[in-house]
Order: sequence, then C-alpha cells, then structure tokens
Amino acid sequence: MEMFRFAHPEYFWGFWLIPALTAFFILSRILRRRALKKFGDLEILSHLMPSASGFRPAFKFFMLMLALSAFILGAARPQFGSRLQSVKREGVEIMIALDVSNSMLAEDIKPNRIERAKRAIDRLISRLKDDKIGLIVFAGEAYTQLPITSDYNSAQLFLTSVSPEIVPRQGTAIGAAINLAMRSFTPNPESSKAIIVITDGENHEDDAIGAATEAVRQGFVVHTIGMGLPQGAPIPVNRGGQTDYRRDREGNIVITRLDEVMLEKIAAAGNGIYLRASTANVGLDDLLDEINKMQKTEIETQVFSEYEDLFQYFFAAGLILLLLEFFIMERKNKYLRRIKLFN
Repeated sequence: MEMFRFAHPEYFWGFWLIPALTAFFILSRILRRRALKKFGDLEILSHLMPSASGFRPAFKFFMLMLALSAFILGAARPQFGSRLQSVKREGVEIMIALDVSNSMLAEDIKPNRIERAKRAIDRLISRLKDDKIGLIVFAGEAYTQLPITSDYNSAQLFLTSVSPEIVPRQGTAIGAAINLAMRSFTPNPESSKAIIVITDGENHEDDAIGAATEAVRQGFVVHTIGMGLPQGAPIPVNRGGQTDYRRDREGNIVITRLDEVMLEKIAAAGNGIYLRASTANVGLDDLLDEINKMQKTEIETQVFSEYEDLFQYFFAAGLILLLLEFFIMERKNKYLRRIKLFN
C-alpha cells in the first residue's frame, strides 16, 4: 500500500503570490509599452533597438514563477510512505463505555455530565502511548462507536460526535455495554484488558452486576466512574426553542441522581475500582494510573512507516530554474541573433 502526503500543507497559501506577481508583471509591461509610445512609433523604435526582445522578459518571468512554485511545494514537505509496517508495542487494551442517556445532560457537573466526560476521555487519549482504546456508547442499548484501535486521532475525532441523539432508544443498559465491550477486544488472550464504564448509575434495563462478574471470569477488569452528584439535578430539554426540564406525568420536574451504590457494586464485581467525578476532577487520571499497574503485553499494530521526504527534489528544481533565468538575458544575444531561438 502506498501513501503520499504533505507534512506542512499550510505553505500552499504561498501560491497566492503567483497571481499577484503575474498581475504586477503584466501591469509593468503595459506601462513600459505606453512609455515607449511617447518616444515614437514602436515599429521604428524596434529598428533602433535591434537587441530588445519582447519574449525574453516574459519567459524569464515564467521561469521565476516555476521556481517559486517548486520552492512552495518543497516547503510543504512532500512525503511518500511506501508500506504498512507491523509495529509491536507493550500496552493494555481499554474499552470505554460511555452513557449517552438523557440523564447525562444534567448540569450538576459543569457544563453537563456528558460533556465533562467527553473532555476527560479526550485528555485520557492524549496521555496514551502504546495502548489500544475503543469506545462504546449506550443508553437503552449499547453500540460500538469506535472499534479497538491505536489510532488516537480517530478516537478523538469519533468522540466529538457523541451525544444522546446518536442512540435511538433511551434508558441505561450498563450490562449490555459491558457485554458488548467484552466482545469488542482483540482475540489475543495474553493482553491485559480493562473496561471503563462512565455513567450516572441509573441502571433500568439489565443485570449489570452479573455482566461484571462474567467479565472477570473471562479475564477482564471493570472500572466505574460516576458522573453526577448524589443530590442530583434536573434534565434540561428544549421545548419550542425554550429551555425547560423533563417532567413526570404529574408535571413534576424529574431529578436524576447519581447511584453510587450500584456503581460500587459493579466495580467490586468486576475486580475494579469506583471513582466519583466532581466538577474539578472526573477521575480518569487516577484510573489511568491504576491501569498502568496492569501487566503490559505485546500488542501488534499496523502503521504507515518509512516516510521519505521529497522536498530536496523540489528545492533542486527551483535552484536550477533560478540559474537558467539568471543566465538568460533580456536582450538578444548578438552571437545568437541569427538563430532566432526566442523568436
């Protein structure tokens, strides 16, 4: 497999110099022609200046623009990657199961539970080095948002699109998320695998403790992070462009509260730890330290390698064009005049 790229495409803005310089060159030639007309008829003047050339200045300018283009392309650092390389690293595999139910919109943790969790996950990804990570979202059902990967840029990109709108069924099925996470790891039995469940703990759908127990039996560790505060908060909703709060059938505002007891039981059944998020600290940093204590195993990943810089060829072409432009005079060479090389 082959791949071509520019390491610094921002230098392509330099190409805007070419139309600007071209316009300036054309304007200067027009003004020069008008100035010559003041001295007399151009046909007569051409006999008085036999060495003057109308083509050479344009040709020299064209070569200068080609040289400038070559320098801009070289500055953008064209690179060619010739193959995919298998890279073996030592790390662990992490599957994050993020609750995207409507209750995660509560604002007891600013700006709200789900946005705070997303920022923490993004920070966690930026701290990873040789580990693999995957992302599962769940509400009434669980869905794979990102398969297990070592491509951290893709993980951060997929994370930005996470919201309660991406799941068709509301609810909180923590057990389904754990079961899906167990099926989402690589088949390597030797690698250390951890599941991180980030939720407010209001499980209404299934047996989450039983799922955590089964995860331990299969060799996984299940950690939990509680998003929210025990006193709870209302769930914002948009009604006709106005912000309101979710209400029950009697019209009372629904308060969603963090169920720490449930999350502690899930973590205990999963041989993991439970951490409660706060406005200042979500807890993923502490959890990463815990994960780093796990046994590192060899993980094989496929990455593009052997990128070869090609900028030197463009710079060389630019220098050659500048040298040729320098040796081509604007006047006709009296020794080569009869050859009519540029006429």
